[in-house]
Amino acid sequence: MAGYRDILRTPGVARMIFAQLVARFPNGMMSLAILLHVEQQTGSYGAAGVVLAAASVGQAVAGPVTSRWMGAWGMRRVLTLTLVVCASAVLALALLPLALPGYIALALIAGLATPPVQSAVRTIYPKLVNSGQLTPLFSLDASLQEIIWIAAPVVITVVSTQVGTMHGLLLVATILVVGGAWFILSPEVGRVRIPRSRRAFGRVVLKPPIMLATIIGFLLIGACSAVEVGVVATFGHGGLEAGLVLAVFAVGSLAGGLAFGHLPIGPWAMARRLLIVTVGLSLTMVSLNLFWIGGTLLLAGIGIAPALAVLFAITTASVKFSETAEAFGWAGTGQLIGAAAGSAVAGILIDQGGPSGAYLAGVIFAVAGLIVSVAFVRAFPDLRDRDPSPHPDTEPITTARL
Repeated sequence: MAGYRDILRTPGVARMIFAQLVARFPNGMMSLAILLHVEQQTGSYGAAGVVLAAASVGQAVAGPVTSRWMGAWGMRRVLTLTLVVCASAVLALALLPLALPGYIALALIAGLATPPVQSAVRTIYPKLVNSGQLTPLFSLDASLQEIIWIAAPVVITVVSTQVGTMHGLLLVATILVVGGAWFILSPEVGRVRIPRSRRAFGRVVLKPPIMLATIIGFLLIGACSAVEVGVVATFGHGGLEAGLVLAVFAVGSLAGGLAFGHLPIGPWAMARRLLIVTVGLSLTMVSLNLFWIGGTLLLAGIGIAPALAVLFAITTASVKFSETAEAFGWAGTGQLIGAAAGSAVAGILIDQGGPSGAYLAGVIFAVAGLIVSVAFVRAFPDLRDRDPSPHPDTEPITTARL
């Protein structure tokens, strides 16, 4: 823990961590808010899952694009534009009487305009700390972001069930604006300039570590998303049980990230972490009892933040600084497509056979991620004795010949 304290004392680090946590807090609320609101309006988890998938697909499509724009137009301009559009779409979802196609269209717009805060902050981090602190900082970030998944589901469940689903979406829009403004106005966002990438758009994702980060992120978040929908379907939205169980899931991730964040990252690090997730999710199939589900998700959660820390570290260590934001955009795209797939598949299976289908979907996603991490272990960079910072951008210079 002393190492984490030293990192937080580094100028600008604590401000960036907490500003981005608030700016991204709506990410932990929006999926449940949309799920509960659309299910209440339509009476179908399948319809709600499709709307939620539209938002996730929008985020997935926009992620690499808006992240790359930050190198061309500047972080503040891109973040401000996307913030305004996204907040407007969420307000429309809350206030307008809509049919299913209308919900899908607005959710897609909200997803397309989601501010690329995650890509921005993880591009800024290497400029705030030395190379030896970068991997622990990524682990700390992955762990602390679980505060979002601990508090946000409880908050949105209480507001949406006890006050109203419309009010839940209004709360999402409010925090989106307040948190986004804090992050955008932070001095570090203005000081760090992302160089314009000289490579063609999309080339960075062809690097094996970035491709692995994208695919495994897809499978890991797909598993988590399917479980989230399954928990809501299991315990309903008339009480606090669903939010509390999801909070326990996040507590496990927070504990795992803080406990294992100092460990060196070798080629087998991802497989070991995903094994914990897979075992925990597999045990959810035994019973739908509240305490059993909570306990098994606590176990599964222990591997999630450490696995995400590996994804962040191998992404940064494999690209030039000018490519970092786009690389994180592609990694985020994989995670968001996974969220869309997990939500949609789980929603359909719940309508057909009950909540157990959602947990089965989660297990399948997790097993697939474990298989990929083992089969392609040689493609993972060994960061145990290596600087995980991005490669510096270099270019030819003209020299005088005598």
